[in-house]
Formats: sequence, structure tokens, C-alpha cells
Amino acid sequence: MIRTGRLAMTLGYGSMLAAAVALFVWIRTIGERLGGATTLHGYPPTIDAGAPVNTIAHVLLALAVIIVTARAMGVVFSWIHQPAVIGEIVGGIMLGPSLLGRIAPGAYAALLPPQVAMFLGVYAQIGIMIYMFLVGLELDVRVLRKSGHATIAISHASIVVPFLLGSALAIVLYPIVSPGDVPFTVFSLFLGVSLSVTAFPVLARILGDKNLQRTRMGTLALTCAAVDDMTAWCLLALVVSIAHARTSQALWAVMLTFAFIAVMFAAVQPVVRRWIASLDAASRMSKAGLSAMFAGLLTSAMATEYIGIHGIFGAFLFGAVMPHDSRAAVEINERLEDLVAVLFLPAFFAFTGMRTEIALMSSARDWLICGAIILVACAGKFGGTLVAARLAGLQWRDSAALGVLMNTRGLVELIALNIGLDLGIITHRLFTMLVVMALVTTFMTTPALNRMLRRRPWTA
Repeated sequence: MIRTGRLAMTLGYGSMLAAAVALFVWIRTIGERLGGATTLHGYPPTIDAGAPVNTIAHVLLALAVIIVTARAMGVVFSWIHQPAVIGEIVGGIMLGPSLLGRIAPGAYAALLPPQVAMFLGVYAQIGIMIYMFLVGLELDVRVLRKSGHATIAISHASIVVPFLLGSALAIVLYPIVSPGDVPFTVFSLFLGVSLSVTAFPVLARILGDKNLQRTRMGTLALTCAAVDDMTAWCLLALVVSIAHARTSQALWAVMLTFAFIAVMFAAVQPVVRRWIASLDAASRMSKAGLSAMFAGLLTSAMATEYIGIHGIFGAFLFGAVMPHDSRAAVEINERLEDLVAVLFLPAFFAFTGMRTEIALMSSARDWLICGAIILVACAGKFGGTLVAARLAGLQWRDSAALGVLMNTRGLVELIALNIGLDLGIITHRLFTMLVVMALVTTFMTTPALNRMLRRRPWTA
């Protein structure tokens, strides 16, 4: 399937990375001469405490409505042959100011008052940490280590090209939609990373629904997406480190981040593997074993918070160092997967929906900017994957189908965008544009893939 020589691929891969670094330095040189937006465009009014309410009752009511709405929209989108998670994301946006707050502001204020929003945010963050732990748990690190040079080159090309295009787009967007006090370097790095993300879990769901996950090309797509996930989270951790420490401490934060990753794989992973082996010897995981797993997850997340990056990175890494094919890992996944999908993720989608306000894109220029972001995101992901896969020896049709799959963003993109918004790297207006981009690029994956595989499906 992939015939390119190892030496040629290594030289090409090294040249690609060197050219990418040189291009980003050139982009940064141009961008640093620009001024940021003079006002914080697109920020809704600051949330205040408001009048006293029965907070617990409101939280329970909000969660009930959120869960029912998410499930209903998931079923609707399944009917039109789209992943249910897209419907759940749309359901969360519907409950926010974009729809409910616009057509029934009284109902929106009663359902999601400011006090509930604050509790919902904490609840959603805990849920996302558990979700990212499960994502890490599903990754087979050994497969990534055994991946061929061509596979890694394809995956990294699908990151490098959209990253550079996103960084270049930042030159245009920085004076228009950036927060006024964010350095161009941080803004361009984040925009580049946000356009480079591939949603490994959503892609796996799409391939699974079509029974393609075990085909030759399905395996390649999942491997590339897994490498993408690992690389993109490392890049995002780097951006968060720089954003948190915009002085000489940035280098220290970056060094601590890579040191933590090294410790997790060199020191923690062997201990975890021995612990998992002892759990596999029992007939069923005990409550003590499950408690130890959660303690490790929370400790790892807390460590990354102290380093200065988000707790989801620690949760993700703790899942990644666990043997994904062990009986204990399978049991943990079975116990937590449905709970997270039904109870926690809809809350995160609703929290994201509360921060997404389509009305902020109030002019034709805003919609043109949103369209440009979508175009650049698709061109970077699809084009970078297409060219790299073709150079690696794949046929044009398979290269194009792989590019379509790698353009899937979904939930993983929303997690990254919420981090950027929390750090003040992007405004609510740009956040809304990027959420629209995530939805569009994910929604187009299934019909585009169906069209490409209609005449000649992938086989094992």
C-alpha cells in the first residue's frame, strides 16, 4: 500500500518540518508588526451572581432538559446518517442564546440562570476530564510506535499544513477579531492548532458505523488520527504553557510539560501495567481498584493544572499509559462510557452552547470571515493529507477519502476552543465562528465519504 523508500520519506519528513518552522517564523515576524483589535469584539455581558435562586433545583432541572434534548437530537441526526454526537452538539447550541435565548429569552433565563452556568461549567469540566481519560485509554500506544514512517509523515502533514495556513490566516484576523491584549504569537499558535485538530473518537464512530474500521484503509485512517490526537494535544499544551506564562517563565512551563510526558511514559507506565495485570487476575474490578484508577486520573490532571496547562492533558495521558487491551481497561470503559456520554458530555455541549451566540456574527464581513475559516480549515486538512498520502504511494481516491476523514473535528475541537476562550486567547465572536467551522467540517464527512466510496468501497 505504501511503497515510498524509508530514506526518501525520512528526508522528505525532515524537510517538511524544517520548512514549517521557517514559514511560521516568517509569519510571526509579519504578525508581530500588527496591532490587535482595539476593542474586545463579541464578548457578551459579564456573568454576575444575580438574584438568589434554588441552585440545586435549577441545576437538576437544567441537566434533565439538557439530557433529553441531547438524546432527541442525537436520534434525529442518526436518522439522517450522521454521528449522534453532532446532533448532541447542535442540541447544546439550541439551548443557548443562539436559539432558545433568542426566541424565548424568559425561558432561557429561567432554565439557565448565571448561577446554574457556573455550576454547569465545573460539572462539564469534570466530565471532559473523564472523557479524555477514556480517549487516552482507547489509544494503542504500541501501534503508534510501530507506525511506519509514511503513516507518521501523512499524519503530521495533516497537522503541519493546516497549522501553517491557520497561522497565516491569523495575520488577517488578528487586527479584526483578536482580544486586544493577546500577543500575535499566542493568537497565531492557537489558531493554527485549532485548525489542525482531528476528532479521533468521532472518526472511529463514523468508520465503525460503516464497518470500515478493520479494513486496510480504515486502520490507516485510525492510526493517522491517533497520531494526530497525540501531536495536537502536545501542541495545544505548548500553546497553553506560553499563554499562561507570557514572560521568561514560558520556557520553564514548556520544559515541565515535556518532562511530565516523559515521566508518565518512562516511570508511571511500568507501574500502571503491573497494577493492571494484578487487576486482570481478579474476576471483576473491585471498588478499591476503581477508586485507585480515579485517584490516579485526578492526580495526573491536578499535576498538569499545577504545571500551567489544562487538567484534561493529565487525564488524557493517564489513560494513554494504561494498556488499552487489558480486561481491566475494557471493564473501565464499559462502566464509564455510557455514563459520560449520557450524563456529562451533554452538559459540556450545553455549556459550549451558552458561550456560542450566532447573533455575534452580525455583518456580512463576519460571515465572510467564518467562510474563510472553514475554507482554510478544509484546504489545510484535506490538501495536506491528500498530497502526503499520494506521495506515500496511495491511490488518488484513497488519498482523497483519507483527507475527508482527517477533516473531521467534532468534540475534540470544541474542547480545544473552550480552553482558548477560558484563557482569553480568542473572543466570543471568533469562538462562535470556530464552533461553526467544527460543525460544518464534521457534518460534511459522512456524505463526502459516501460519495467517494459509492462506486468502489474499501475492503479488508
